[in-house]
Amino acid sequence: MDIELLYFAGCPNWQLAQERLSKALTVADRSDLVVNLYAVETDEEAQALRFPGSPTIRIDGHDPFPSAARTYGLTCRVYTTPDGLAGAPTVDQLVQALTHEP
Repeated sequence: MDIELLYFAGCPNWQLAQERLSKALTVADRSDLVVNLYAVETDEEAQALRFPGSPTIRIDGHDPFPSAARTYGLTCRVYTTPDGLAGAPTVDQLVQALTHEP
């Protein structure tokens, strides 16, 4: 399983997403997996990567939390969680994404 965390340095939520993703891997008994961090630095790069905002998590190239808006760029991303909108998915949402069979 290939896991990527795409972010831009000005995003206040990418480290929270990284922490939650690490916890989710532990809960899912997949601590053996490595999360590849990818810093998106320019708008051109964001467009080329189809980067909907920071943080973005991709599992085997797939975004388990697709955005309805198809805009790409160096923006902060918002996720719908059981507690309302947040800057990162919850640990439970990430566990579900990690253990869901396509």
